This record gives sequence, structure tokens and C-alpha cells, in this order.
Amino acid sequence: MKEFKGSSNYVVSADLLRIVNIAIALEKPLLIKGEPGTGKTQLAQAISDALDKELIIWNIKSTTKAQDGLYVYDTVQRLYDSQFGGEGVDDIKKYIKLGKLGEAFSADKQVVLLIDEIDKADLEFPNDLLWELDKMEFYIPETKETITARQRPIVIITSNAEKELPDAFLRRCIFHYISFPDAAMMTDIVHAHYDNIEDHLLEMAMRAFYQVRDLPTVAKKPSTSELLDWLQALRIGGVDPEKIEKELPYAGILLKKTEDLTAVKNAKNRAKNGYRW
Repeated sequence: MKEFKGSSNYVVSADLLRIVNIAIALEKPLLIKGEPGTGKTQLAQAISDALDKELIIWNIKSTTKAQDGLYVYDTVQRLYDSQFGGEGVDDIKKYIKLGKLGEAFSADKQVVLLIDEIDKADLEFPNDLLWELDKMEFYIPETKETITARQRPIVIITSNAEKELPDAFLRRCIFHYISFPDAAMMTDIVHAHYDNIEDHLLEMAMRAFYQVRDLPTVAKKPSTSELLDWLQALRIGGVDPEKIEKELPYAGILLKKTEDLTAVKNAKNRAKNGYRW
């Protein structure tokens, strides 16, 4: 089995690299937690790219049910066909549509299955998937057919920790928390996206970025993706790096709440009077 060693545009820590390969070797779902912007969702894409495997994404919403990921029986279409003389109406298989989990099980080659933001669903959702993720199969009573994984998928599950997940579910997963990148790792991440960025611009922008994140009065702290967008704006705008820390140009790219913009403005005013941010 080919090992995951990262990808050219996804910077991965040594700890995360090890835990990904352990999860693959043990054939266990990998549950990834971390604050928004730490690359949880992108990890699945990076694994897919590095191992040359198809990526199947199951985006979870508050209304998502476990059944949605297995299959859907389109009774409405069957009723319509029966009323208007559609052919093959007696073939129930024709009206069974596999969900994302069903697609992953039915794939001829091993795929990467991303169950994204599992904590958005109701509390019973993870428990409703215990058998399927453990045994890698599910039963379709309408057709009396059992769908068993042809190749056990690599399962990556992400959570923003909006709610606690059931213990029974957690026992079946390998867990890893992605900490927010420190300055050294963030520099590597930036260089992976902008290989020709000017050093002084990056240095001054990074200093201001972490100052903003360290402010206790900022509720929604800027993430990696916002830093990358901000750096691009600074480059396009031709901003003098020496002015970044004092003026924080294009602050609306980093901060998305009025109260956070006010908090940073107040911090800058204090800095003008000789106080630290």
C-alpha cells in the first residue's frame, strides 16, 4: 500500500502524516477536528491526489440523515411511471439511487470518502452509521440486496466541534486535532501557494496577522484561507510592507464581523499611544 507523504500544495505536520498512514493501515475512519481554516477538508483532497484515488465527498447539513448516504428509493418517480405507462416499473432496482456511502462501497477501486462536518447533523446521525462504517455494508430491503464494499474506502471525517459526538462512534475512529499553524508552518503554507512572494511583505503581514489572532477581543479569528486572500490583496494593491502593521489595509478580508473590526481599530489606537496591541 502506497503511503501518504503529503502533496505539493498541502503542508502537513509530521504528527498528522503519521496518523493518516496509521488510519489507512488499520482501516479505521480518521476523525479530524480543528478550528475552521486549519485544512481539515483539504486533507481528504490531498490524500486523494497523493494516492491517486477518487475523492467522494458527503457534505453534511443539519437536515442530513444517515439513510441519505446509503440509498434513496424514488417512490415518487415509480408512481409517476406507473401512472403514465413507463417501462420497467416493476424493476425496483431502477428506482434505487445510491448515496455517497453507497457509491464508495460500490466503486471498483479504493476511494477516499470525506464525510464533511459530521457535527452539523443531529445527535443520532453518527450512531446511525456505526454498522455501515464498521462492517462496510448495508442492506436494501426493497431489493433484498446487501451492498458490501468491494474495496474498503479510506474514510476521513471532519468536525468543527459544534457538538460532542457519541462515545460509541468515537471508539470506532482514530482521532487527530489539527492545531492552528505556528508562524514557521504558516510560512511553508504560504510558500506552497505563492512561491515568489516577497520576504519582507510576508514577514510584516504575518506579524500583523498573528497580532490580530492574539487579540482576546476578536471573536472570529482569521484563518489560513483569509491570510492567503489578504496576502494576495496586499500584493495586488502594492501596499508598502512598512505600513501593514499600523494601518492593517484591507482589514475586511481578515475580519468578517463589525465588532472584530472595531476591536482591531481600538487596538491600533492604543498602539499609537505607546501601548502594545
